[in-house]
Amino acid sequence: MQTHQTSQATTSPLLSVNGLTLAFGGVKALTGVSFDVQPGSITAVIGPNGAGKTSLFNTISGFYKPTEGRIAFKGQDITRIPAPQRAKRGLGRSFQNIALFRGMTVLDNIKLGRHAHLKTNVLDALFYIGKARREEAALRADIEERIIDFLEIDHIRHAPVAALSYGLQKRVEMARALAMQPEILMLDEPVAGMNREETEDMARFILDVRTEWDVTVLMVEHDMGMVMDLSDHVVVLNFGQVIAQGLPSDVQGNPEVIKAYLGSGDVHDLRHKFHSTAGAA
Repeated sequence: MQTHQTSQATTSPLLSVNGLTLAFGGVKALTGVSFDVQPGSITAVIGPNGAGKTSLFNTISGFYKPTEGRIAFKGQDITRIPAPQRAKRGLGRSFQNIALFRGMTVLDNIKLGRHAHLKTNVLDALFYIGKARREEAALRADIEERIIDFLEIDHIRHAPVAALSYGLQKRVEMARALAMQPEILMLDEPVAGMNREETEDMARFILDVRTEWDVTVLMVEHDMGMVMDLSDHVVVLNFGQVIAQGLPSDVQGNPEVIKAYLGSGDVHDLRHKFHSTAGAA
């Protein structure tokens, strides 16, 4: 599936990462990482295992505090803002290791994604009266009519998460992130462990989130075929540093990227790696 890339106009970036450094003791997980995410784009962060991709995601979403650097969202510095406040402002994310409540239903898991936006006070929620009842009804209707239908999971909405296949659990994880009403949807390895059909479905949902929901996407992904097909901008990390970024076609032939992935200069081998799964997207 080839996509039409979003025009990278001279608009202000929706997200800016500037000089981000993260250290655990004396070990640096990130060093001087800088890149922008343009509104309406799909940006992919790639790199070999241990390159720092998930550390970067955890720092952007507020789970880690950077040692140095600045993160700006919609022009405002959010570097020291706690993770729940970042979610409330419009940063929604999924996790590499599924972080769903396995004993709860699909619907209840998705509803948890909206908690940061609910206005009900503790007393109303405790007795489930008045405003709490109305807010709950509106929330459920919105999730069922928009998110569940959109992701084609109506048939499992009352099923416990533990009973679902891995691919469906990843879809529910995405649904919960969408329930946060994000302006940027951060997806950490959205197709990891999926078969070809599941990968094709997820690629389609990611494209539709951008085009139909006007949501910007920032993703970490190892499926190079999908990255090359879907992304407008690719950022390559190695040992916690940005070694290349730009259009997929530019990154694909970059000698530093080839060396990071293969330890050699064989561009044909890397291009084969990048396109070996392209049919899945």
